[in-house]
Amino acid sequence: MIRPFAWSTLLSFSLLPLVRSAIPQTVVLDATRLATVKAQLQYGTETAALRSTLATLVNQANYWLSQGPWSVTNKSSSGLPPGATIYDYVSQAPYFWPGNTSTGCPYVEYDGQVYPGSQVWPDHDNRGRVFASSYILSLAWYYTGNAAYSQQAANVIRTWFITNATAMNPNLNHAQFIPCSNSGRYIGIIDFSQGYTSVLDAVAILQSGAPGWTAADTAGFVAWNTAYSNWLETSSFGQQETAATNNHGTFALMQSAGVALFLGNTALARSKANAMLPRISAYITANGSQPQELARTRSFHYSVYDLLAYTRMADIASKVGVNVWGYTGSNGQSIQQAVNFIIPAASGAQSWSYPELDFEAYTAGDVIHAAADAGNPNAVAALKNVPTPPSGSLWFVRPAPELLDQTT
Repeated sequence: MIRPFAWSTLLSFSLLPLVRSAIPQTVVLDATRLATVKAQLQYGTETAALRSTLATLVNQANYWLSQGPWSVTNKSSSGLPPGATIYDYVSQAPYFWPGNTSTGCPYVEYDGQVYPGSQVWPDHDNRGRVFASSYILSLAWYYTGNAAYSQQAANVIRTWFITNATAMNPNLNHAQFIPCSNSGRYIGIIDFSQGYTSVLDAVAILQSGAPGWTAADTAGFVAWNTAYSNWLETSSFGQQETAATNNHGTFALMQSAGVALFLGNTALARSKANAMLPRISAYITANGSQPQELARTRSFHYSVYDLLAYTRMADIASKVGVNVWGYTGSNGQSIQQAVNFIIPAASGAQSWSYPELDFEAYTAGDVIHAAADAGNPNAVAALKNVPTPPSGSLWFVRPAPELLDQTT
């Protein structure tokens, strides 16, 4: 039976010099835990579970070695929404379908049902590939020392964010546009806020001495994020998304905090972390349910999805002195209570009694792992009964909650 690592017991005195010299300045990931795992692997003190998890990571990294790089310029300039160029990130609203057989207009929303025609724009899927590959490859380099992994990760990040001829403009003005209606929507920010903080951690790992990553790369990436952070904070889209009361607002706060922390703006990161606390009181009930997510056609998925943002924010907040994990509202609202709410369905103890087009229990695995590591005994007990993701669990080498299924 696999249980969460007792991390406090792993930093033995003999490993401290190595661990201290190897700690990257990560945003979400607990870098001390990464260094501890790396030390275990180097000293041959790792468990069988850790060896198996590392093998899964390396297998995924080997796949990404032959993929990419990708760029927003890899799309046609014809049919772009008004005001967009090939250097702008463009995605189409996935749940909006043509409402008229001849013209398509107006488009009509069917929640949770992806319109295949929306996939004509490659930026959305390529963005996902950039996020996943750079993260997996940088971690694989960190643990194995194989320079091929870090060089590929650097090339992927450099192509999408830094190289002038291929770099994305640092805004999301044209994300999730609706044909015949607009050229972009503020809720399109979710395309980045869901996973972009993993790229920040990938770069933090590469900055710890990876072959293929240079000081010029760091300067270019910092410049991109400085402009992007400014857009998130000052644009009407960024402000509207942050004010959203469902998972969009939770993710927006988390993303802004992560970017701010990466840039060294701890005051802004702390402000965003503190802003998460009243959201817990307002949008998580005393029994742990999240009513706005339960109203969706994919209610289990979106309940887990919103928790992904809360738990990642809790990890960011811990680095700037804000205890999001430990916060409890006046009626008992908390992240841990929200995790308790999904545990029975995720562990198979009860069926999920709310609308769900495609129930997959394994999607809750990472948030339950995170809750267990944060001291939730219910989560610790449930872990053995939560199914492993089809691609395998990476928790022991990547101990931060990630999206384990597909969403748009």
